[in-house]
Amino acid sequence: MTHLRILSGVRAGRVMRPALVCAGLLLAPMSLAAPATAQVAAVRIPGSIFFRDQGGQAATELVRLLSTAQVDGLDPKRYRTRELSRLVRGAFGGNPAAVARADRALSEAYVRYAQDLRRAPNVGVIYVDPQLKPQAPAAAELLRSLSSAPDPDAFVRNMGWMHPYYAQLRRQVTDGSLDPRTRQLVQLNMQRVRSLPASGKYVLVNAAAQRLFMIENGQTVDMMRVVVGKPKYATPMMAAYIRYASLRPYWNVPSDLAAERIAPNVVKGGLPYLKAKGYQVLSDWSDNAKVVNPAGLDWSAIAAGRQEVRLRQLPGPSNSMGDMKFMFPNAQGIYLHDTPQDELFGEASRLFSGGCVRLEAASRLGAWLFGKPLKAKGMAPEQKVPLATPVPVYLTYLTTVPSGSEIAVYDDIYGRDGAARAQPRLARR
Repeated sequence: MTHLRILSGVRAGRVMRPALVCAGLLLAPMSLAAPATAQVAAVRIPGSIFFRDQGGQAATELVRLLSTAQVDGLDPKRYRTRELSRLVRGAFGGNPAAVARADRALSEAYVRYAQDLRRAPNVGVIYVDPQLKPQAPAAAELLRSLSSAPDPDAFVRNMGWMHPYYAQLRRQVTDGSLDPRTRQLVQLNMQRVRSLPASGKYVLVNAAAQRLFMIENGQTVDMMRVVVGKPKYATPMMAAYIRYASLRPYWNVPSDLAAERIAPNVVKGGLPYLKAKGYQVLSDWSDNAKVVNPAGLDWSAIAAGRQEVRLRQLPGPSNSMGDMKFMFPNAQGIYLHDTPQDELFGEASRLFSGGCVRLEAASRLGAWLFGKPLKAKGMAPEQKVPLATPVPVYLTYLTTVPSGSEIAVYDDIYGRDGAARAQPRLARR
């Protein structure tokens, strides 16, 4: 029996009904560069892949997955499940020729299915670095991963070519215990999970849960609370490489936040407010901008949005970036950063930023990324520390996640579940 834990990201203790979302979409898989039959034929792996043990459980598990491919938004007919079932039954007799035929057919179906699932879904992710966009793995990679798995049955059952969340959520759908609304919500989140990697070292930020996870080899090695964007400044879904850290950073204040947060305080308290908080006015938006006198500006017009100003905040205890920020350069101006406002992490709903991600323990993330503590050298601002090997960061939006034998359901803080429900159905292949 599946259990749900409904987690409210808006009001602590309030139970939210999962949004009704679109489900059961039949996605038209892209044509392969070469048919699965030809791809599998080119791979040489000694021995049986699916009948390594006498029970042939890996074969049974794969047929079960393929027979329920509609859960993935795919058409089971594409994988010829009836024919596969017949071949598997024949192979259980132990005849070497029957085993070989079944093993070949299963290998082709497995490659086709895994490639279909690993292609990037259209769920609104911004791929800053295109190489992070999911790609269909080669048949050789897929077959060798399965053939080298210590337990091929577990590899297929847990869909080892996918992010670990995927198979866990999928099982919750196929066991038949979910109500229709929750089933649809879980299926929507399965599509979002498809944009995440199956392995490697990376940072995962779930804006819906306001949590950051440090992942290595499919395991969470550390986690922390984060602050994400207000609904009007929603943190986007994004995939990029963290390329460097900046120690003692400036905060370059976005124009809308300068109008919303800073200019009203200048109107109320005068120019001393800027000096007390460490703000400087710059002449323009170029890299060679000069510091100018703020006295000549119309701060009422700036507060009203009629005039723009470029502000930056100097490093120091009041700086909104804290001691460090982690950069994955992108047109949206999104990054991860420290913050002096530790009290915000005690809030049940942490939607306070202008879109960037504020970290509960930036120094801990830095030590994990760089393999050593990060420490500024002297008082110079914006000390750039490159990562020898860039680390991917995935900003995602999962309103359902597996939690042991339960499903944790988070509030749809940005209304994206409802927007997905309104998308048109895709054609059956």
